[in-house]
Amino acid sequence: MGYIPHTDSEREAMLRAIGVKSVDELFADVPARHRFPKLDLPEALSEMDAVAELRDLAEANVETGHAACFLGAGAYNHFIPAAIDHMLLRGEFYTAYTPYQPEISQGTLQAIFEYQSLIANLTGMEVSNASHYDGATATAEAVILALNQVRGRSRVVLSPALHPHYREVVRTYMQGTGVTLVGDDAVNSREELERRSRAAYLAELVDAQTAMVIVQYPNFFGGFEDLTKLAASVHAAGALLAVVAYPHALGLLKTPGEMGADVVCGEGQPLGIPLSFGGPYLGYFATRKSFLHKMAGRVVGETQDKEGRRGYVLTLSAREQHIKRARASSNICTNQGLMALASAIYLSLMGKHGLRQAAQLSYNKAHYAAEQLGKLKGYAVETPEPFFNEFILRCPRPVAEINHELLDEWEILGGYDLGRDYPALKDHMLVAVTEMNTKPQMDALAEALIDAAGGGR
Repeated sequence: MGYIPHTDSEREAMLRAIGVKSVDELFADVPARHRFPKLDLPEALSEMDAVAELRDLAEANVETGHAACFLGAGAYNHFIPAAIDHMLLRGEFYTAYTPYQPEISQGTLQAIFEYQSLIANLTGMEVSNASHYDGATATAEAVILALNQVRGRSRVVLSPALHPHYREVVRTYMQGTGVTLVGDDAVNSREELERRSRAAYLAELVDAQTAMVIVQYPNFFGGFEDLTKLAASVHAAGALLAVVAYPHALGLLKTPGEMGADVVCGEGQPLGIPLSFGGPYLGYFATRKSFLHKMAGRVVGETQDKEGRRGYVLTLSAREQHIKRARASSNICTNQGLMALASAIYLSLMGKHGLRQAAQLSYNKAHYAAEQLGKLKGYAVETPEPFFNEFILRCPRPVAEINHELLDEWEILGGYDLGRDYPALKDHMLVAVTEMNTKPQMDALAEALIDAAGGGR
């Protein structure tokens, strides 16, 4: 008890109040032989030695500061301005928790409000919540919104070009609900997968029982198309359209809101959040104002106090809405506040011109890489135009073997092995390029792939 900041007299007063004579009595029910077990710990180190050992352990990891990264598939190596950490790790933000008391939480509430405004603007939608856990849970929440909004329907169409992990999470959410998920059945060829990923094909799957259609933009393979006609077909059938969007791409491409989407959601990691070995990340979620009360999570609104001063509060839904079973729209009643703040700072620093420039660089560099890799003997680029910053590369050998050689011999993190999720894409790699990839890195990737294929262009 030596680390608890109470005086001896204070501790004695508390013990008297609960009717015990000593702290030891509080542990009387724990067998004595288990109270202080002997721990098999190494000898203590000095601070200097401990730091050196931790540094050695850290250097065993492969990270993007020392290896060229061409791995995307949902998490991307984008540039993060230094100002983000400088602001994010201020004590008043870093230690802030739930802003239920607006009198003392105006800074946190305003930060969330600004995040919501930025996300709504980025996606072309009317309202945004204060974030979800990640892109997969945000997608599943879109399905729940549709089922609550379009009553009596139990069918959801999933594009096969929607991130496979997102589809798995949606299926987990829908277990036992009676909801039927269609559209993403296994296919036998890349050509069939491409055809069934098209908006025109997905529109044909919509019927009177369909509550929602979910597509990805750009899709999991990097390609994109105008979704306006799909949105019109979905709405004509009385259903909703959800678009899982790569936020960086929205700096360059038409927004889903412009094309008629009802929900826009996805992974916010590209917006100033490091890869961090998989998290914590951020699920963003935006929708139309008419669906606001069906949206899970928190919403911060701007108001005025009785003296006319601007203020911010949690509004339109209370925590109790989500934790009382009879009234709940979701079990999510919190948000990724610190990650949302990072994204708000990132978008504020970049501005619309900076985000567009970063997106344009990713697009241009990806097309340069695709052009170079498509010329290599034994390889072929199989993502049709237009694509954003990812493309499918057919390889002459198993992708896992090639990636092992890329990393071991060239310090290159290769692309995602699509055969893991799509049997029809065995020996196909999903290559991702961002503004962080240099021309020498892309040329080195080409050389390394030549070597991995056995030489020769």
